[in-house]
Amino acid sequence: MQRGCVNLKQIMGPLFLSLAATIWGGMYVASKFAFSAVPPMTMLFLRYVIAGIILTGVCFGCGQLKMTLKGWGYLAQIGAIGYFASISAQFIGTDLANAHLGSLVTTLSPMFLSLFAVMLLKEKMTKKQLVMFAIAIVGVIIIIGAPKDGESHILGIFVLLLAAVTWGYYSVVVKQAAIYYTPLQMTTAGIWIACFLSLPFACAQWDKWPHHVLLEPAIFFSILYISVISTACAFFAWNIGLKLTPSHHAGLYFFLQPVVGSFFGWLFLGEKLGISFFIGSLLILLSVGISEYKKESPNLEIPSEKTSL
Repeated sequence: MQRGCVNLKQIMGPLFLSLAATIWGGMYVASKFAFSAVPPMTMLFLRYVIAGIILTGVCFGCGQLKMTLKGWGYLAQIGAIGYFASISAQFIGTDLANAHLGSLVTTLSPMFLSLFAVMLLKEKMTKKQLVMFAIAIVGVIIIIGAPKDGESHILGIFVLLLAAVTWGYYSVVVKQAAIYYTPLQMTTAGIWIACFLSLPFACAQWDKWPHHVLLEPAIFFSILYISVISTACAFFAWNIGLKLTPSHHAGLYFFLQPVVGSFFGWLFLGEKLGISFFIGSLLILLSVGISEYKKESPNLEIPSEKTSL
């Protein structure tokens, strides 16, 4: 019976991680419309307030509104460092540099996830996992390509690195918080914390954009996708996946984002896919597939953690 439970976790963890990465890859298309009309920090607040309301209702329906205060520090870090600082740094860094560098630098997040997992969770990284990470990073570079403008974006790159570091740290904190909270509770509380932190910035930008654009179908549905699907659903799925999967293995699924993003860009925006997309995608899928094949059997559970989703 215990063996079946472990096998189920080995399946469900990658499934939820893949779902989150796929959704975030699709956010590339939605962002094209939303960020063309709504300032980034205002968009950050809107996505969190909408997602927070929905997830609070889900918590109520599942009877998970009542939460212990024992691990509140972890919740604060999830909201402030993961959902607010990391996403804000990604927005600002991309603005200071460009979307190309934003996509490239933030894919370093899994490496920082593994680093913090070694430091804080005492997880060991095998040679096989190092090789798979290297293959996946090469795949990302092939898909995105090297910078062509020759410009220096030192400040932007620094901020983007900050986004990658904080996302990696947040992903490790989720595993620590799982001792006290379910993934649904972690996601809901973290989103509300980030929502309140982003509120002052949204207020400062309130008079700097035309509010009537929210009624335009393309903008309206893009905001709904970013808020409901890529925030509420994807963060929830990512937190479940992190809980069920060893950190080094979980990080590999983050590399699926540029594959999905490029594919959706071709499907919905008419962007061209060259041979580099197929070569890079093959390397990324190969790294994830090999990591699944006869993978090591580390401890998949944190003792006494919440088991409910």
